[in-house]
Amino acid sequence: MMQDPIGIPACFSSSEKPTDDPAAVTRSGQSVFMSVYRTKIAGHCRLITITWCKNLLLHGLSVSVQRPEGDTQYSCKVELKPWYFWRKQGSKRFIVEGKAVDVFWDLKAAKFNGETEPQSDFYVAIVSEEEVVLLLGDLKKDAYRKTGSRPALIESILVSKKEYIFGKKKFRTRAKFHEKGSFHEITIECNNNRSSSGISNNSSLGGFDPEMEIKIDGRLAIHVKHLQWKFRGNESIYVNKVRVEVYWDVHDWLFSPGLRHALFIFKPISSSTSPSSTSASSSLTSTPFSSKTASSTLVEGYNAGGSSGFCLFLYAWKVE
Repeated sequence: MMQDPIGIPACFSSSEKPTDDPAAVTRSGQSVFMSVYRTKIAGHCRLITITWCKNLLLHGLSVSVQRPEGDTQYSCKVELKPWYFWRKQGSKRFIVEGKAVDVFWDLKAAKFNGETEPQSDFYVAIVSEEEVVLLLGDLKKDAYRKTGSRPALIESILVSKKEYIFGKKKFRTRAKFHEKGSFHEITIECNNNRSSSGISNNSSLGGFDPEMEIKIDGRLAIHVKHLQWKFRGNESIYVNKVRVEVYWDVHDWLFSPGLRHALFIFKPISSSTSPSSTSASSSLTSTPFSSKTASSTLVEGYNAGGSSGFCLFLYAWKVE
Protein backbone atom coordinates (compact mmCIF):
# COMPACT_ATOMS: atom_id res chain seq x y z
CA MET A 1 0.00 0.00 0.00
CA MET A 2 1.41 3.36 -0.99
CA GLN A 3 1.98 5.73 1.88
CA ASP A 4 -0.13 8.84 1.64
CA PRO A 5 0.79 11.35 4.34
CA ILE A 6 -1.67 14.18 4.93
CA GLY A 7 1.05 16.69 5.84
CA ILE A 8 2.22 19.15 3.19
CA PRO A 9 5.44 18.11 1.45
CA ALA A 10 7.86 20.96 2.04
CA CYS A 11 10.03 22.49 -0.64
CA PHE A 12 13.74 22.25 -0.23
CA SER A 13 15.14 25.10 1.81
CA SER A 14 18.52 26.64 1.10
CA SER A 15 19.93 24.49 3.90
CA GLU A 16 18.31 21.36 2.37
CA LYS A 17 16.37 20.81 5.59
CA PRO A 18 12.67 20.98 4.67
CA THR A 19 10.19 22.10 7.29
CA ASP A 20 7.10 20.10 8.19
CA ASP A 21 5.35 23.05 9.84
CA PRO A 22 2.15 23.69 7.80
CA ALA A 23 2.00 27.33 8.93
CA ALA A 24 5.55 27.98 7.72
CA VAL A 25 4.79 26.32 4.40
CA THR A 26 1.68 28.46 3.98
CA ARG A 27 3.55 31.68 4.76
CA SER A 28 6.13 30.80 2.12
CA GLY A 29 3.39 30.69 -0.53
CA GLN A 30 4.33 27.15 -1.45
CA SER A 31 2.44 25.08 -3.97
CA VAL A 32 2.99 21.36 -4.54
CA PHE A 33 2.22 19.13 -7.52
CA MET A 34 2.90 15.38 -7.45
CA SER A 35 2.58 12.85 -10.27
CA VAL A 36 2.79 9.12 -9.53
CA TYR A 37 3.73 6.68 -12.30
CA ARG A 38 4.09 2.92 -12.43
CA THR A 39 7.13 1.65 -14.33
CA LYS A 40 9.84 -1.03 -14.24
CA ILE A 41 13.04 -0.18 -12.38
CA ALA A 42 15.74 -2.59 -11.21
CA GLY A 43 13.79 -5.64 -12.32
CA HIS A 44 10.50 -4.80 -10.58
CA CYS A 45 7.40 -2.72 -11.29
CA ARG A 46 7.51 0.22 -8.89
CA LEU A 47 5.77 3.50 -8.16
CA ILE A 48 7.85 6.55 -9.01
CA THR A 49 6.79 9.98 -7.77
CA ILE A 50 7.71 13.27 -9.46
CA THR A 51 7.17 16.20 -7.09
CA TRP A 52 7.32 19.86 -8.08
CA CYS A 53 7.41 22.46 -5.30
CA LYS A 54 7.33 26.22 -5.74
CA ASN A 55 7.70 29.06 -3.28
CA LEU A 56 8.96 32.63 -3.42
CA LEU A 57 12.63 31.61 -3.57
CA LEU A 58 12.92 28.50 -5.68
CA HIS A 59 11.44 25.67 -7.68
CA GLY A 60 12.09 22.21 -6.31
CA LEU A 61 12.03 18.95 -8.24
CA SER A 62 12.11 15.64 -6.39
CA VAL A 63 12.16 12.10 -7.78
CA SER A 64 11.44 9.16 -5.48
CA VAL A 65 11.17 5.43 -6.19
CA GLN A 66 9.40 2.91 -3.98
CA ARG A 67 10.33 -0.67 -3.32
CA PRO A 68 7.70 -3.22 -4.45
CA GLU A 69 6.66 -3.56 -0.79
CA GLY A 70 6.28 0.22 -0.55
CA ASP A 71 8.17 0.49 2.74
CA THR A 72 11.30 2.31 1.54
CA GLN A 73 11.95 5.15 -0.87
CA TYR A 74 15.02 6.03 -2.89
CA SER A 75 15.12 9.65 -3.96
CA CYS A 76 17.06 12.60 -5.31
CA LYS A 77 16.29 16.31 -5.14
CA VAL A 78 17.01 19.19 -7.50
CA GLU A 79 16.85 22.88 -6.48
CA LEU A 80 16.14 25.35 -9.25
CA LYS A 81 17.24 28.63 -7.66
CA PRO A 82 16.97 31.65 -9.95
CA TRP A 83 20.58 32.66 -9.33
CA TYR A 84 21.93 29.17 -10.15
CA PHE A 85 21.21 29.01 -13.88
CA TRP A 86 23.44 25.98 -14.43
CA ARG A 87 21.17 23.93 -12.18
CA LYS A 88 18.41 24.21 -14.77
CA GLN A 89 20.17 21.50 -16.77
CA GLY A 90 22.02 18.50 -15.44
CA SER A 91 21.81 14.99 -14.08
CA LYS A 92 21.93 13.10 -10.80
CA ARG A 93 22.33 9.45 -9.87
CA PHE A 94 20.98 7.35 -7.01
CA ILE A 95 21.01 3.60 -6.39
CA VAL A 96 17.93 1.36 -6.21
CA GLU A 97 18.73 -2.11 -4.88
CA GLY A 98 22.20 -2.07 -6.39
CA LYS A 99 21.10 -0.65 -9.76
CA ALA A 100 21.99 2.88 -10.88
CA VAL A 101 19.07 5.20 -11.67
CA ASP A 102 19.93 8.47 -13.46
CA VAL A 103 17.76 11.57 -13.56
CA PHE A 104 18.39 13.97 -16.48
CA TRP A 105 16.67 17.32 -16.79
CA ASP A 106 16.69 20.39 -19.02
CA LEU A 107 14.60 23.31 -17.78
CA LYS A 108 16.61 26.19 -19.30
CA ALA A 109 13.75 27.30 -21.57
CA ALA A 110 10.88 25.70 -19.64
CA LYS A 111 7.60 27.61 -19.73
CA PHE A 112 5.65 27.32 -16.47
CA ASN A 113 2.83 29.77 -17.40
CA GLY A 114 2.22 30.45 -13.72
CA GLU A 115 1.91 26.76 -12.86
CA THR A 116 4.01 24.72 -10.44
CA GLU A 117 4.69 22.04 -13.05
CA PRO A 118 6.32 23.14 -16.34
CA GLN A 119 4.00 23.16 -19.34
CA SER A 120 6.36 23.09 -22.35
CA ASP A 121 9.96 23.33 -23.63
CA PHE A 122 11.52 20.93 -21.12
CA TYR A 123 12.28 17.32 -20.34
CA VAL A 124 12.84 15.18 -17.26
CA ALA A 125 14.11 11.67 -18.06
CA ILE A 126 14.57 8.73 -15.68
CA VAL A 127 17.07 6.13 -16.94
CA SER A 128 17.55 2.62 -15.57
CA GLU A 129 19.69 -0.09 -17.17
CA GLU A 130 20.16 1.97 -20.35
CA GLU A 131 16.40 2.44 -20.80
CA VAL A 132 14.40 5.65 -20.45
CA VAL A 133 11.75 4.27 -18.10
CA LEU A 134 9.96 7.60 -17.66
CA LEU A 135 10.09 10.69 -19.88
CA LEU A 136 8.24 13.93 -19.10
CA GLY A 137 8.03 17.02 -21.26
CA ASP A 138 7.96 17.77 -24.98
CA LEU A 139 11.72 17.82 -25.78
CA LYS A 140 11.82 14.07 -26.29
CA LYS A 141 14.47 14.02 -29.04
CA ASP A 142 16.80 16.13 -26.87
CA ALA A 143 16.21 13.77 -23.95
CA TYR A 144 17.13 10.62 -25.89
CA ARG A 145 20.18 12.32 -27.38
CA LYS A 146 21.40 13.53 -23.98
CA THR A 147 20.81 10.26 -22.13
CA GLY A 148 22.11 8.04 -24.94
CA SER A 149 19.49 5.48 -23.91
CA ARG A 150 16.70 3.66 -25.70
CA PRO A 151 12.96 3.83 -24.91
CA ALA A 152 11.80 1.26 -22.36
CA LEU A 153 9.99 -1.83 -23.62
CA ILE A 154 7.31 -1.33 -20.95
CA GLU A 155 5.55 2.05 -21.15
CA SER A 156 5.07 3.92 -17.88
CA ILE A 157 1.50 4.30 -16.57
CA LEU A 158 0.18 7.46 -14.92
CA VAL A 159 -1.32 6.29 -11.61
CA SER A 160 -2.35 9.50 -9.90
CA LYS A 161 -1.78 13.20 -9.56
CA LYS A 162 -1.87 15.11 -6.31
CA GLU A 163 -2.05 18.85 -5.91
CA TYR A 164 -1.95 21.00 -2.77
CA ILE A 165 -3.89 24.26 -3.15
CA PHE A 166 -4.65 27.08 -0.72
CA GLY A 167 -7.55 29.51 -0.30
CA LYS A 168 -10.14 30.99 2.03
CA LYS A 169 -13.48 30.03 0.46
CA LYS A 170 -12.67 29.37 -3.19
CA PHE A 171 -10.12 26.94 -4.61
CA ARG A 172 -9.12 26.79 -8.27
CA THR A 173 -6.90 24.49 -10.30
CA ARG A 174 -6.40 23.20 -13.85
CA ALA A 175 -6.15 19.47 -14.34
CA LYS A 176 -6.33 16.65 -16.83
CA PHE A 177 -8.43 13.62 -15.95
CA HIS A 178 -6.14 11.46 -18.09
CA GLU A 179 -2.76 11.94 -19.74
CA LYS A 180 -4.01 12.48 -23.31
CA GLY A 181 -7.02 14.59 -22.38
CA SER A 182 -7.41 18.37 -22.35
CA PHE A 183 -7.13 20.62 -19.32
CA HIS A 184 -10.26 21.42 -17.33
CA GLU A 185 -10.84 24.27 -14.89
CA ILE A 186 -11.91 22.97 -11.47
CA THR A 187 -13.42 25.38 -8.95
CA ILE A 188 -14.45 24.42 -5.42
CA GLU A 189 -16.28 26.95 -3.23
CA CYS A 190 -17.58 26.62 0.32
CA ASN A 191 -20.11 29.22 1.50
CA ASN A 192 -21.44 29.70 5.03
CA ASN A 193 -25.00 30.79 4.39
CA ARG A 194 -26.95 31.93 7.43
CA SER A 195 -29.51 29.38 8.61
CA SER A 196 -33.13 30.43 8.35
CA SER A 197 -33.69 29.50 11.98
CA GLY A 198 -30.27 30.54 13.28
CA ILE A 199 -31.18 29.07 16.67
CA SER A 200 -30.06 25.50 17.17
CA ASN A 201 -26.55 24.23 16.59
CA ASN A 202 -28.11 20.83 15.94
CA SER A 203 -29.30 22.02 12.55
CA SER A 204 -26.47 24.38 11.66
CA LEU A 205 -23.03 25.52 12.72
CA GLY A 206 -23.72 28.45 15.05
CA GLY A 207 -26.59 29.70 12.92
CA PHE A 208 -24.83 29.03 9.60
CA ASP A 209 -25.79 26.42 7.03
CA PRO A 210 -22.69 25.74 4.88
CA GLU A 211 -22.96 24.75 1.23
CA MET A 212 -20.37 23.59 -1.30
CA GLU A 213 -20.23 23.93 -5.07
CA ILE A 214 -17.88 22.13 -7.46
CA LYS A 215 -17.70 23.55 -10.98
CA ILE A 216 -15.98 22.10 -14.05
CA ASP A 217 -15.12 24.63 -16.76
CA GLY A 218 -17.47 27.14 -15.14
CA ARG A 219 -20.47 24.81 -15.09
CA LEU A 220 -21.99 23.63 -11.83
CA ALA A 221 -21.27 19.92 -11.45
CA ILE A 222 -22.03 19.25 -7.76
CA HIS A 223 -24.03 21.29 -5.24
CA VAL A 224 -24.00 20.02 -1.66
CA LYS A 225 -26.46 21.66 0.75
CA HIS A 226 -26.38 21.18 4.54
CA LEU A 227 -22.67 20.42 4.34
CA GLN A 228 -22.42 19.91 8.10
CA TRP A 229 -24.33 16.63 7.60
CA LYS A 230 -22.79 15.71 4.24
CA PHE A 231 -19.15 16.53 4.91
CA ARG A 232 -18.14 13.16 3.42
CA GLY A 233 -19.67 11.73 0.27
CA ASN A 234 -19.39 10.99 -3.41
CA GLU A 235 -21.29 11.71 -6.60
CA SER A 236 -21.01 10.86 -10.31
CA ILE A 237 -20.61 13.61 -12.89
CA TYR A 238 -19.94 13.62 -16.64
CA VAL A 239 -17.12 15.56 -18.26
CA ASN A 240 -17.09 15.41 -22.09
CA LYS A 241 -19.30 12.30 -21.90
CA VAL A 242 -16.83 10.59 -19.56
CA ARG A 243 -18.15 9.51 -16.18
CA VAL A 244 -16.10 10.83 -13.26
CA GLU A 245 -16.62 9.76 -9.66
CA VAL A 246 -16.01 12.65 -7.24
CA TYR A 247 -15.31 11.95 -3.54
CA TRP A 248 -14.98 14.60 -0.86
CA ASP A 249 -14.04 14.83 2.80
CA VAL A 250 -14.39 18.36 4.22
CA HIS A 251 -14.75 17.37 7.88
CA ASP A 252 -11.73 19.38 9.04
CA TRP A 253 -12.94 22.49 7.23
CA LEU A 254 -16.01 22.54 9.43
CA PHE A 255 -14.94 21.04 12.74
CA SER A 256 -11.17 21.56 13.19
CA PRO A 257 -9.49 24.84 14.21
CA GLY A 258 -6.44 26.41 12.60
CA LEU A 259 -4.90 25.50 9.25
CA ARG A 260 -6.92 22.58 7.90
CA HIS A 261 -7.43 20.71 4.67
CA ALA A 262 -10.12 18.88 2.73
CA LEU A 263 -9.54 16.05 0.26
CA PHE A 264 -11.23 15.75 -3.13
CA ILE A 265 -10.72 12.75 -5.41
CA PHE A 266 -11.67 12.71 -9.09
CA LYS A 267 -11.68 9.20 -10.58
CA PRO A 268 -12.59 8.80 -14.27
CA ILE A 269 -14.50 5.58 -14.95
CA SER A 270 -13.69 3.92 -18.26
CA SER A 271 -16.52 2.18 -20.11
CA SER A 272 -14.23 -0.85 -20.45
CA THR A 273 -13.45 -1.00 -16.71
CA SER A 274 -13.85 -4.53 -15.40
CA PRO A 275 -15.79 -5.32 -12.19
CA SER A 276 -12.58 -6.27 -10.38
CA SER A 277 -10.91 -2.95 -11.21
CA THR A 278 -13.82 -0.94 -9.82
CA SER A 279 -13.77 -2.67 -6.44
CA ALA A 280 -11.92 0.25 -4.90
CA SER A 281 -14.67 2.67 -5.92
CA SER A 282 -17.42 0.33 -4.78
CA SER A 283 -15.87 -0.11 -1.35
CA LEU A 284 -15.77 3.64 -0.87
CA THR A 285 -19.39 4.03 -1.84
CA SER A 286 -20.58 1.45 0.65
CA THR A 287 -18.42 2.52 3.59
CA PRO A 288 -17.87 5.83 5.40
CA PHE A 289 -15.39 7.94 3.46
CA SER A 290 -12.25 9.29 5.07
CA SER A 291 -9.25 10.98 3.48
CA LYS A 292 -6.75 8.37 4.68
CA THR A 293 -8.68 5.23 3.77
CA ALA A 294 -9.93 6.56 0.44
CA SER A 295 -6.53 7.67 -0.78
CA SER A 296 -4.85 4.42 0.25
CA THR A 297 -7.64 2.22 -1.12
CA LEU A 298 -7.77 3.88 -4.52
CA VAL A 299 -4.01 3.64 -5.04
CA GLU A 300 -3.64 0.14 -3.60
CA GLY A 301 -4.93 -1.39 -6.83
CA TYR A 302 -1.79 -0.36 -8.68
CA ASN A 303 0.44 -2.34 -6.36
CA ALA A 304 -1.83 -5.35 -6.81
CA GLY A 305 -1.91 -5.32 -10.59
CA GLY A 306 -2.12 -1.88 -12.10
CA SER A 307 -5.61 -2.31 -13.56
CA SER A 308 -7.35 0.48 -11.69
CA GLY A 309 -8.05 3.85 -13.32
CA PHE A 310 -6.30 7.15 -12.91
CA CYS A 311 -7.09 9.29 -9.84
CA LEU A 312 -6.68 13.01 -9.23
CA PHE A 313 -6.23 14.00 -5.56
CA LEU A 314 -6.77 17.63 -4.52
CA TYR A 315 -5.74 18.64 -1.01
CA ALA A 316 -7.44 21.99 -0.39
CA TRP A 317 -5.93 23.87 2.56
CA LYS A 318 -8.22 26.48 4.07
CA VAL A 319 -6.49 29.59 5.38
CA GLU A 320 -8.23 32.22 7.48
